[in-house]
Amino acid sequence: MTAPRLIVDADACPVRDEILRVAGRLGLETIFVSNGARPMRPPGGNTRIVVVTEGADKADDWIAEAATPTDICLTNDIPLAARCIAKGAFCLSYKGHAWTENNIGSALAGRELSRHLREMGMGGGPPPMAQADRSRFLNALDAMAQAALRKARASL
Repeated sequence: MTAPRLIVDADACPVRDEILRVAGRLGLETIFVSNGARPMRPPGGNTRIVVVTEGADKADDWIAEAATPTDICLTNDIPLAARCIAKGAFCLSYKGHAWTENNIGSALAGRELSRHLREMGMGGGPPPMAQADRSRFLNALDAMAQAALRKARASL
């Protein structure tokens, strides 16, 4: 197995600095995947930016195809997380929620229910990112990265 990488669904990522901090400390390659809709400055270090062709789900397709069992996919997109989990990858939301085989089914169902309620004029979007969310994300990413490193070492 290869060394763990952080693969980031970058177009709406509010935690770039936190990702780069963990990646730098642990020496992990980081790939920010974008459709180019939002400009990104090159972050430097062991980091690269992949800009896919414009179109619905092109960045998601790239991430899902690239994901390996030691990679960590960082996204708030539940269907993308499900695709990455199906490939054996680790997945984490930007608020520090780990997506797993045990919880992704209920997350997909909840997403569909929320969509239906919004169509009926009920409910709203998620609350804005708070400092507590950033702290939770940083702790969860560090723990997940350590687990991915252990998994990679065990497969050697």
